[in-house]
Amino acid sequence: MPYALTRGAAALVVVLLASVPARADHLYLSNEKDNTITVVDATSLAIVKTVAVGARPRGLLLSKDHKSLYICTSDADHIEELDLATLTVTRTLQSGPDPETFALSPDGKTLYVSNEDDNEVSVVDIAAGRIVDEIPTGVEPEGMAVSPDGKTIVNTSETTSMAHFIDAASHKMVASVLVGSRPRYAEFNKDGSLVWVSSEVGGTVSIIDTSQHKVVHTVNFAIPGVPSETIQAVGIALSEDGKWGFVALGPANRIAVVDAHSFAVEKYLLVGQRVWHMDFSFDGKTLYSANGVSNDMSVIDVAAMKVTKSVPVGHLPWGVVYGP
Repeated sequence: MPYALTRGAAALVVVLLASVPARADHLYLSNEKDNTITVVDATSLAIVKTVAVGARPRGLLLSKDHKSLYICTSDADHIEELDLATLTVTRTLQSGPDPETFALSPDGKTLYVSNEDDNEVSVVDIAAGRIVDEIPTGVEPEGMAVSPDGKTIVNTSETTSMAHFIDAASHKMVASVLVGSRPRYAEFNKDGSLVWVSSEVGGTVSIIDTSQHKVVHTVNFAIPGVPSETIQAVGIALSEDGKWGFVALGPANRIAVVDAHSFAVEKYLLVGQRVWHMDFSFDGKTLYSANGVSNDMSVIDVAAMKVTKSVPVGHLPWGVVYGP
């Protein structure tokens, strides 16, 4: 038989629940020119702190336990780990030369790092903080992604204009797929059946079937009044519900909204200058973009498909991550 609370006990429960502080979420942006991370309160959108890090921070990743932020400090040639409770850099991890982007294994134990200068992907054991293997890849490796089941790694090579599929167990390359010129970023869909690859110079997104290792669709972009050469596809963010793909178009100062089933471009959102990378809030209702040349972050209401605010941050923001 269920127990009923007395009026007094119920009031006490309400008081106790009200006294529990709400979780304060934050945005973390890497500023290439400042060598800093800007920390922004996700509710008020006020800057909480600016954290000094190594030279030329770019790629950012949240740890699986949400306690740390991993930072590619490209010109320092290592990865830094930022403790999110104290907002201090607690250690550095090996990365290989010029780390720009990386991907985290689903178990949270391994980082796969693109090393542009030596045409390799470094495999980093996070607990040990060191490189445990190096995988040869195409010329100027850039984008990194890991399939949801953790079995496949994808690396894009800018000069080779290919997406390379690597077996995560053997670290052997199993296929290479030709995509548009200067591929920048790769992202798997939720079930791992497709991987989206953006091409900066090509100005397209290649949709690759991961079972066939074949491009099954190419998304093209055209914006009235905007020169085609400025439409440069870079960052990609896929919504958790599988409905939408958002593609940052660099100096076109737009984010393209793409139907993730038909691959039709539904809308272009005007954001800051040289939009680079993006991330969703935990609930998926808001999308944030780092805009390098305008030195700000755009806030997008996903349901309304509307930019609601611009937030000044550091100089040349490159990456943005939503976290606690």
